Amino acid sequence: MENKLPTIKEIAKRLNVSVSTVSRALSDHPRIGLRTKTRVQELAKELNYEPNSQAIFFKQKKTYVIGVILPYIREEFFSEAIRGIETLALEHDYTILLGQSFDDFEREKKVLDAFKKQRVDGVIISLSKQTNEYTHFESLEKYEIPIVYFDRVPPFKQVHKVYCDLRKGTIEMVNWLFNKGHRRIAFINGPDKIHASKERLDGYIDGISGKKIKVDMQLVERTDLTKESTHKAMENLFKTKNPPNAVITFNDYVHLDAVQYAKQHHIKINKEVLFISYANLPVTSYVAHPPMASLEQYPFRQGEKSMEILMELIKAKNEKRTLKAWFDEKIPATLITTRS
Repeated sequence: MENKLPTIKEIAKRLNVSVSTVSRALSDHPRIGLRTKTRVQELAKELNYEPNSQAIFFKQKKTYVIGVILPYIREEFFSEAIRGIETLALEHDYTILLGQSFDDFEREKKVLDAFKKQRVDGVIISLSKQTNEYTHFESLEKYEIPIVYFDRVPPFKQVHKVYCDLRKGTIEMVNWLFNKGHRRIAFINGPDKIHASKERLDGYIDGISGKKIKVDMQLVERTDLTKESTHKAMENLFKTKNPPNAVITFNDYVHLDAVQYAKQHHIKINKEVLFISYANLPVTSYVAHPPMASLEQYPFRQGEKSMEILMELIKAKNEKRTLKAWFDEKIPATLITTRS
């Protein structure tokens, strides 16, 4: 015998009431009397009735699903950000639909298009390392799907975004190294298309210049975040006539690749050359040569704040009101220097 899911029509037939009465009773409508409401709800519980989510979504014009696009979920930074997003989403009865761009621009567009077809209620995204044009996000406006960017955000103001103050944090890193006696400070930056790379570089230049020292661009290299590219950056730095005695790396993963190169070339890590980094990922506490300092960027807080802003945007849309300003949340970064 086939097991069928109980429906509103079945409850209405058993109680000899209208379908609309059952629907209102299940939603606790004030126009339905207490006796009828109790009968309906008790029978629904007895039959293990579950509301038809699709029908509710169609009526409310909401799916209660948020699309989240990240470069890589495997990276501890982004998995921690997801934890922040999902923690707050569940409090608002939302679920998360996750997509990864794998740092590829075309894949980012495809994932976004899939979310649009799913009619998600909103999108939270950290951009791929290849993204430097943003027309694919304009299609979301047609469907009134709000979007919040975090960590890797666009370089312009007319968007809602959450990110860390990396320029100021990088100046703090340079100051810390100067106080340790280092003057030849190298900098391995990330891909040019990531706006945060520019913020880091601006902070590095401002920090060095603030010490009345001329910036030596031979000490500035770039990585595309692959091991091979980072190794090449290290090779370029240490074949110069006057190599660095300190290296700032784009993030803790780049740090690990930089340290690997140093070990292979018999450079005494954190003795001859001091390494510091960004992100302050817990995983670095389990490696032989963690960065001596790392800039905490609070991924959980970034994710949580992004979701908080998105909920406000969705609420404003449902209430048909226009927000007066763009959300631009800049979270102060903290240099963690308690590494042994």
